[in-house]
Amino acid sequence: MRLVLFDIDGTLVTVRGAGRRALKRALERVFGSSGAIDGYDMSGKTDPRIIREVMQGDGLDASAVNDRLDEFFEVYARSLAEEIGDGQNVVTMPGVVDLVRRLDGAEGVVLGLLTGNIEPGARIKLGPTGLLPYFALGAFGSDSHDRRLLPSLAARRAHALIGHPFRPQEVLVIGDTPHDIDCARAFGAVAVAVATGRFSRQQLESDRPDLLFDDFSDVEAAARSLLDHR
Repeated sequence: MRLVLFDIDGTLVTVRGAGRRALKRALERVFGSSGAIDGYDMSGKTDPRIIREVMQGDGLDASAVNDRLDEFFEVYARSLAEEIGDGQNVVTMPGVVDLVRRLDGAEGVVLGLLTGNIEPGARIKLGPTGLLPYFALGAFGSDSHDRRLLPSLAARRAHALIGHPFRPQEVLVIGDTPHDIDCARAFGAVAVAVATGRFSRQQLESDRPDLLFDDFSDVEAAARSLLDHR
């Protein structure tokens, strides 16, 4: 059995800045300031962590931020849906559509999402791609601000869904940032990195992922590597 967990931004798709623009609009509406969001490095971080760090950096204390997080994410989801619009600026990364379909058809494979996006944000971003139905489950930024806790949560949800208790070595975490590699390592999962985001192959290689791809354009080779890795 294999539980294959995909990150979204930089791994499955790029939304060409729609997420950052929506966060900025929501920050300004709810907190009255967007802080340093324009220059903030969001790569691999959960949405709650981003908001807490940006707003605390702008002088708000943690409790003041936490008290308004639910309100913030309601506003953010609406703003993101407006930014995504008809989806013409949502671009899937090379090979990912065919790879997801290929893995979905493989025996003993369960597909899921592991992302720092809150769940509504993940669904909004992936909606235009047609990929959502392939993912049976997910672990999201709305589940925990700590990305390291998400692989174990996804494994428990997969166990509840199909009745198989996934061991860490049966779980593959696929992402485009060092944070994705780190969260896989924290659980003992197979760390799979792909250089389709802002981190180069060389940068990702320094974190020693178990598998490393430039992209997934060679779908069959990628699928074999993912399915055969021991």
